[in-house]
Amino acid sequence: MKHLLNLGLRNLLRNRIRTAITLGAIVFGVCGLIVSGGFVRDIFVQLAEALIHSQSGHAQVGQEAIFGAGSRSPERYLLKDPEVLRKKLQVDPEVKDVMARITFSGLLNNGKTDYAIIGEGVEPDRELAFGTHLRVLSGRMLKDSDRFGAMLGEGAAAAMHLAPGDQATLVVSTLDGATNTLDIEVVGVFQSFSKDFDARAVRISLGAAQDLLLTKGVGKLVVSLRSTDATDAFIDRMKPQLAADLRILDWRTLNDFYQKTVDIYQQQFGFLQAMVLLMVCLSVINTLNMSLLERGWEFGTMRALGNRSKTIVSLIVLESLILGVVGATLGLLLGLALAMLISGVGIPMPPPPNAEIGYDAYIRIVPAVLLQSWVVGIVATLLASLYPAFRSSRVPIIDALRSRA
Repeated sequence: MKHLLNLGLRNLLRNRIRTAITLGAIVFGVCGLIVSGGFVRDIFVQLAEALIHSQSGHAQVGQEAIFGAGSRSPERYLLKDPEVLRKKLQVDPEVKDVMARITFSGLLNNGKTDYAIIGEGVEPDRELAFGTHLRVLSGRMLKDSDRFGAMLGEGAAAAMHLAPGDQATLVVSTLDGATNTLDIEVVGVFQSFSKDFDARAVRISLGAAQDLLLTKGVGKLVVSLRSTDATDAFIDRMKPQLAADLRILDWRTLNDFYQKTVDIYQQQFGFLQAMVLLMVCLSVINTLNMSLLERGWEFGTMRALGNRSKTIVSLIVLESLILGVVGATLGLLLGLALAMLISGVGIPMPPPPNAEIGYDAYIRIVPAVLLQSWVVGIVATLLASLYPAFRSSRVPIIDALRSRA
């Protein structure tokens, strides 16, 4: 084996230009996989964090009906003893905070016309610490001291021609079916990740929403965790502790289009991997074919001296393995360097579909992507060498010796 290794290294150094071209193809392919894979992973992470910190939180707890048919009238499915439940959730070491919300539907009146809205009663100071992905376009964020203040989504504010300082009226149906109104002052206009959400969203304080609906109840408890990666373990710990009529959902379930987005990008990345594999295979096959044509007499001489066909195959495959390992390793190092360089600058990205906020993309260094890209570079090179190696070992000795002329 050591003899074959030395012979393979010498053969690769015999034609350095051809070897360098093959290595370049492998390096380019592996580097491309690392950069594109890190870019795709960054999309997943940034989309997840935007959804979590602007709307859903890491998890939500509420009555089972509120996540199903009751979502049309969420104000009718309120939690019993929300403070007791909040304390139970806060005991978990991964929980950073628990925020109470109550959601309702109604009309927003600017004195001239009505506009259908989806309202949220929130705890402003807690939401301010959590809602890192809400962008204030004008005015300011809502505070606990804003008893009758309100923040409007960009679309709702534009539709009703409202700006910070303007007065408006909320009209809703209470839990008893009566009509109630609340005069509000717009303190700010915000923009979240979702254009549809901003088109109907109105946020007021939790106390004001309870007064408007004539209730002391809370619709949901929104959980903020110290790490998004801890979500699944937290859900598993909490499920057995909740009453039978309660349900806890993670952020993926609450934002079902996230998984659809992930599936689409993963399919695209899989197609890219297949293209890189094909590109590397074709490049190696082309180089090997040219090399093996020139070395036919060499293989003929080896077989005439008593070497078996499998020795020829082993030599060619070993040379390809060396090329694959060296090329994949160089591609790995170059990919890491490019990822750090690009991430130091960032890539300005336009808003995704159904969103309004652009962002700076980065190339995330993901161990699984690094390993996968490195393996793809080696496997592609090995696969490309099998057929040329087998074909060279089957050439009759006399024809192989004659090929030198």
